Amino acid sequence: MTRFGYTLMTEQSGPRELVRYAQAAEDAGFDFEVSSDHYSPWLTEQGHAPYAWTVLGAVAQATSQVELMTYVTCPTLRYHPAVVAQKSATLQILAEGRFTLGLGSGENLNEHVVGAGWPAVQDRQAMLVEAIEIIRSLHTGDLVDHRGEYFQVDSARVWDVPEQGVPIGVAVAGDRGIERFAPLADHLIAVEPKSSLVESWNGVDGAPQIGATGSARAIGQIPICWDPDRDAAIAKAHEQFRWFAGGWSVNADLPTPAGFAGATQFVRPEDVADSIPCGPDLDAVVAAVSAYWEAGFTDIALVQIGDDGQDRFLDEAAGPLLEKLRAAAPD
Repeated sequence: MTRFGYTLMTEQSGPRELVRYAQAAEDAGFDFEVSSDHYSPWLTEQGHAPYAWTVLGAVAQATSQVELMTYVTCPTLRYHPAVVAQKSATLQILAEGRFTLGLGSGENLNEHVVGAGWPAVQDRQAMLVEAIEIIRSLHTGDLVDHRGEYFQVDSARVWDVPEQGVPIGVAVAGDRGIERFAPLADHLIAVEPKSSLVESWNGVDGAPQIGATGSARAIGQIPICWDPDRDAAIAKAHEQFRWFAGGWSVNADLPTPAGFAGATQFVRPEDVADSIPCGPDLDAVVAAVSAYWEAGFTDIALVQIGDDGQDRFLDEAAGPLLEKLRAAAPD
């Protein structure tokens, strides 16, 4: 059965609002909630960047059934993997087994702030491999000493370890990443509805299989901008989400909101409307989301663009939209 999620966008909402939206999303019937983990918004118009882990701790206490996930955390530069191991274990205990640790190789926008530079993509992936190994080791509750190419861990132990462990999803964009990470991860994370990603993942020896008989999930994400006024929705999506047009290969390397503003200065509202469903038409949203389940994705998180429309979206549109999505998606 296809599962549908709600995205806690830390770039566009403050911490108290995010906790309130998390409660409302659970009440509306979403199956899971994912949280971005940014130090900065992509564009100044978005205007927020609270600490995702504090927000998720509060969300774990404010909700009771909905699953939680980071989408995604980079455990290599801004955070040391030993710290990620500790806080993800703590969050899993607070969430009583509802948490999945989503990991990725990061964005310059968030990672450059600690002054460690911005490595090339091959180095970032190698760092992520080593970080996952450290996190897995620490999640056993054993004493860990590690001397690797990128990280050192001295006599570290995570004292509060959840009995059920912490599942790990890894964000990948192509075959090279899949070959490296599929054997190390429990779940696939991707931001494009490519069936080749699922097929490649399932073809890697040692990877948990995605599909009806496998334990792995393929988790995607799609932005929408629901609003009763389509023109208002397009204007909002253009103001706050035009960076989306750049694609991962560009967005990963831009260092500041000013850089994103410069890179997107020629993106037009109609360009955004062509790539993001905007307005009141729920069937248009279903059509856009369907690309993910047709590609073999098992879980799809929706991003409702803009803070000022979240309450109305959750109150008026979320329930009917979920009904339409579940009616259209495969069982």
